[in-house]
Amino acid sequence: MAEAAHKFKLKKEDTVQIIAGKDKGKRGKILKILRDKDRVVVEGANIVKKAQKRRSQQDRGGIVEVEAALHSSNVQIVCKKCGPTRIGYKLDGDKKTRVCRKCGEAL
Repeated sequence: MAEAAHKFKLKKEDTVQIIAGKDKGKRGKILKILRDKDRVVVEGANIVKKAQKRRSQQDRGGIVEVEAALHSSNVQIVCKKCGPTRIGYKLDGDKKTRVCRKCGEAL
């Protein structure tokens, strides 16, 4: 039986900071979220070399550099005011908004 996909507090296009691994301290936008594997792909981070097959005449093959996925626990959302932080939620009537745990600013 397959395990249920993890609920993410992060969303695509969020600015995050990497808090562990070879790219610790780097910041970038989330390009893709892989819910079934608990991973995120961050722009400009965790660059790996990958052998790419030639697809057409103008498309060149060879070794290309692409962003690989990171585990979601190794990234933290960045608040505009106070930097890397955790995400909390505020309920305004029936609306649920993500807020910074440090300063309470909406994310």
